[in-house]
Amino acid sequence: MLFKKYSIFLTFDIESMNDCMNELQLKIERLENEINFKNGLISILSHDPKELFGNFLWLIEALEEKTISEEDFFKLLPQIKSDARKNLQTVQDSIAWLKTQYGEFKVKPVTIMVTDLFHQLEETYSTRLKEKNITFHYKGDHNAFLITDPLLLKYVSEKIFDNAVKYSLPGQDIYLNSITEGDQVILSITDSGTGMSEKYISGIYAYDNPIFLGTAGEKGTGLSLKIVKNFISLMRGSIEIISSESNGTTVSLFLPKLNE
Repeated sequence: MLFKKYSIFLTFDIESMNDCMNELQLKIERLENEINFKNGLISILSHDPKELFGNFLWLIEALEEKTISEEDFFKLLPQIKSDARKNLQTVQDSIAWLKTQYGEFKVKPVTIMVTDLFHQLEETYSTRLKEKNITFHYKGDHNAFLITDPLLLKYVSEKIFDNAVKYSLPGQDIYLNSITEGDQVILSITDSGTGMSEKYISGIYAYDNPIFLGTAGEKGTGLSLKIVKNFISLMRGSIEIISSESNGTTVSLFLPKLNE
């Protein structure tokens, strides 16, 4: 009888130890991901702006020293403008992330109708949608809603939608689809653009993953999706990316309907 009690106690003790080890392992993985993210962010911030200002300074000095003609100077300005826009986006993304890391940032859930999110994206990207002749559609329950942080959701949805527009060809369609399953809302943004192969999807959150130009030559830093993943974890959700070359991409967000 004593052996049986000891055996039960030992089993409970082992199970408790395993739970502690699993929890510790999760904390270590989260810490490693956070360190990798910060190191990657520092690498981008220290490299990209330095390269931009170095090129811009070289261009001005070349014009002053007359080693480049005014005609060639103005020919290079569109490239400088494109690089400046990319670096501005990097700074804006970094600021958005930093706001969640310092001070007393707390997720502030509010009720958000999915159709309101759709119209917000449609309005924000109206110019680019018109430039590429892209039609944006909503599919799903028009009464679908979720309760989550509006700032985090805005950033996440805009970055995913921005990529959908970037990699869509003129005249194509983009869809926002919503499905409510129990206490979970699945939001999917689907395009039929250039897509990407599976080997790139597996490393999409790595800092050495290649960055592709959009169908109109749009540039990015590859930083946005990394912050998106970080923000989704703050929203207690997950992300799934399904894509194939020349067949488009679907990015799905699995978010709790109630984020309290």
